[in-house]
Amino acid sequence: MDTVDATVKRLREQCLSRGASGIQGLARFFRRLDRDRSRSLDARELQQGLAELGLALDMAEAEGVCRRWDRDGSGTLDLEEFLRALRPPMSQAREAVIAAAFSKLDRSGDGVVTMDDLRGVYSCHAHPKVTLAEFQDYYSGVSASMDTDEEFVAMMTSAWRL
Repeated sequence: MDTVDATVKRLREQCLSRGASGIQGLARFFRRLDRDRSRSLDARELQQGLAELGLALDMAEAEGVCRRWDRDGSGTLDLEEFLRALRPPMSQAREAVIAAAFSKLDRSGDGVVTMDDLRGVYSCHAHPKVTLAEFQDYYSGVSASMDTDEEFVAMMTSAWRL
């Protein structure tokens, strides 16, 4: 495991030790770290913030974490990138129920939900197509706010009538 992975693991463990509210509290933590109020964190802000949590990184390590988490190539971390990086991996039970819900939407079975799949059921103007990976990413965020697989599976089963 490289330094970046080890740092992410340690930070995630600290957050999860607080339960589901730990992930939710990260938004407040992110805003506190964003000293210049740019709505994003640069490597220095991240380094200083992680040091507050007892995770001392040198600048090269902080830059490596930023590069790993920076999905849009901006060179900084926005709140969504920060939260996505710290989400815990989902259990197989959670992944399975998300895949079942996606399959229900994907009438054509081609792995992509398009307007044709949803015609008459959902307005697709904002999101004309959704892949399974995007669907899983969305529900990964929802999953992070739920403590147990049973609670998550029950919510998905009820919401999607699975």
